[in-house]
This record gives sequence, C-alpha cells and structure tokens, in this order.
Amino acid sequence: MDPFYSRDCDAVNKVRRGRSYVGASANRSLIWTRNRETEAATNMTRRSGRLQKRSENVLGQKGKVAKQSNRKKVQPLSKLQCEKNQLVLESAAKSRLLVEAASEKGVDRDEAGYEGDSSVQPSPLPHLGWGSSEDVWVKMINREQSYRHSKSFMRKHPRIQPRMRSILLDWLIEVSEAYTLHRQTFYLAQDYFDRFMLTQDDIEKNMLQLIGITCLFIAAKMEEACPPKLSQMAYVTAGTYYEDEILQMELIILKALNWNLCPETAVSWLKLYFQMASMNTNSDLLEPQFPQDAYIQMTRLLDLCILNINSLDFQYRVLAASVLSHFIQRETVEQVSGLSKEATQLCVNWMAPFVESVGWSGRAKLRDFTTIKAEDKHNIQTHTDYMTMLDGSKNEVDDQFPTPPNSTEKPCTH
Repeated sequence: MDPFYSRDCDAVNKVRRGRSYVGASANRSLIWTRNRETEAATNMTRRSGRLQKRSENVLGQKGKVAKQSNRKKVQPLSKLQCEKNQLVLESAAKSRLLVEAASEKGVDRDEAGYEGDSSVQPSPLPHLGWGSSEDVWVKMINREQSYRHSKSFMRKHPRIQPRMRSILLDWLIEVSEAYTLHRQTFYLAQDYFDRFMLTQDDIEKNMLQLIGITCLFIAAKMEEACPPKLSQMAYVTAGTYYEDEILQMELIILKALNWNLCPETAVSWLKLYFQMASMNTNSDLLEPQFPQDAYIQMTRLLDLCILNINSLDFQYRVLAASVLSHFIQRETVEQVSGLSKEATQLCVNWMAPFVESVGWSGRAKLRDFTTIKAEDKHNIQTHTDYMTMLDGSKNEVDDQFPTPPNSTEKPCTH
C-alpha cells in the first residue's frame, strides 16, 4: 500500500473538516463581497430612500439565508478552533479591504521599498486574437512591479542565514519532483516564501520548514489540477509538523500576503520569452513552439540562480532575460523581452559563475514521468545536486556581492 495513503481515520477526518471549513469561509466571503457590490449598485440607481432601505433589507435577508445554507454543509469543529479560524479570516478580510481602499485612492501598496524600473517599454508581444497585446503587456509589467520581493528581508531575521533559504528551496524542489508538480508551482512557492518573510520580523529558523511546505501547499492548489493532499504535505516533513499546523500557517501566510497569489514568476517570464523567440510568423503564442531539451537547460540555470539570495536584487523578468541571454543572441533577447542590453548587463555578469557551474555538471536530460503527457514533461520541476553546484560558484558570487558581517562580528570601536 502506498505510504502516502496509509493514514488513520482521524487524520482523514481532520483533512475533511479543515477543507470544509475553509471552503465555507471562502463562500461566506464571496457572498459578503457580492452583497457589497449589489448594495453599491442599488445606491446609484435608487432615488427613493424608502425603496433603497427596502432593498437593503432584502439583501440582508438573502445574505442570512445564504450563510445559513452554507453553515449546514460545514463539518463540526471544536468551538475553540472555529473561533480562532474565524478571527484570522475576519482580520484578513479587513486587511484586504484596507489595501483595496488604498488602491482606489491611487496609493501604491508597495510604494515603500520596491526598486524596480517603473517605465513600461512598448509591448514585444505578437498580435493576439483574444485581446490587445499592449493591454496584456502593461498588466504583466504592473503585476511585476506590484509584487514586491527583496533580499533585505534577511536583516529582519537575525537568526536566519542566506544558506538556510537555499537549503529550504532545494528541499522544496525535491518535494516538487516527488509529487510531479509543475515548475510554476515551485516558483510560486518561492515567491510566496520571500514575500512572506519580508512582512515578518525575527522568525525562528525551526519555523522555516513549516513556512516552506505551507507555501508549496498553497501554490499547488493555485496551479495544479490535482494538488497533493494535506496529509501528503505533512508526511514529507517526517512528523515534524501536522496537518492542523499547516492549515494554521496557511491562513497566516494568506493574510500576510493580502491574498495576492498570482505573481509573474521568473519561470513564467522565461517560458514566455523563449516561446516568442521560437515562434514562426503565423504561430499561436499559446501553443509551445520551443525545443524541450533547450528549455530544461535554461530552467536548470534559473533554478540554481533562484537558490542564491542575491537573485532577489533583480526583477523576475530581468532574471529570465539574463538566463536567455546565455543561450541565444542578445538582439533576440532584447526583442522578446523589451529590455535593453544595459538593463540586463548587471544580472548577466552576476549570473556568469552559475553558468560555469552548470556547464561542469553536463547537460540535463528530460525526465521520463510515466504519469505525465509527453508534451508536458518539460514543465515538471526536477531536482539535481543544486547545493553542490551552488557551493562551486559561491566564492565568485560572494566576490561580486560582499556580505556585511553580523553584529557580533563587527569590531568594537570606542
């Protein structure tokens, strides 16, 4: 029997209760949002105060009926657990309202600290039959700039070292391969982790594995058609963490990220660039045109780079364009990315030691995943000895980016 499914009945009941409660909570949040939208429309169209009040009462009654019907579907939880989860969800909803209100007033939610390029180049996207290429490009760039990431989060966590992040991400890659998760799933988890750490202070190092596996759990539910079960995620921690702890951490992370879970990741940029570089004149952008073998060589370099904390100095689109620059002509990279040579040169130079380290390990081979279709195998995240490769390029990278000493290592001056 598969060990992943040899769980006792109590664990299965916990998974069901947790999922039922979170699903019902999401339904109640959706009903509340729809009621707010309907109420706003009513205020604009109704002139009579009497009719407006009557409409609000009707909406309130409908909301109560809908909430009551949802409550009937929820499996019973302990009273204390229900109260804790409800408090977290209510707090998260309030935080999201504040963010939305700030956006309506023209306030940038990430105005304090994001160092990305605010200029938007003309769209390099080809003509799209399903939408405006200019609009799609602008939205992608805006999304890149609104999802803030920075290696400065290390200053907020004195007990955590950059290598701990590398080890954690390397382990998440292993888990992703074990469950045949897509590359996008891993890169979503990496983005969630880095952005979450940027919102926190003084996280203990023994919490990193819980945060990491929870980020992967969230990412799998966002990206995968059949995500791993909660019990499977707890299983890979070797009994260190349990299902209820992952669920609690999930709500904490979602609240900290303001439920913003759809960034443009480094691998999504790389795939888009390589797709456009490989397209024929009459090709469809949505159908893969690039050779799979070349793509997995690029993704291996990108995987190695993302394990290094200094990769967070660059925007994801710059990181992806720099990877592509080591495989195809610079002129083509500029055309498909909209980034000039000057915009990527610093990142290209920083990446050189990683390129050399990848070259020493030989060419990557396309893995034969028996349960995955042939046209999708290159999209499955794979693991190799990244930590050895990272150590091999560490000295050269550290020479480019000297790390300041810890407070305990600084000389005393009087």
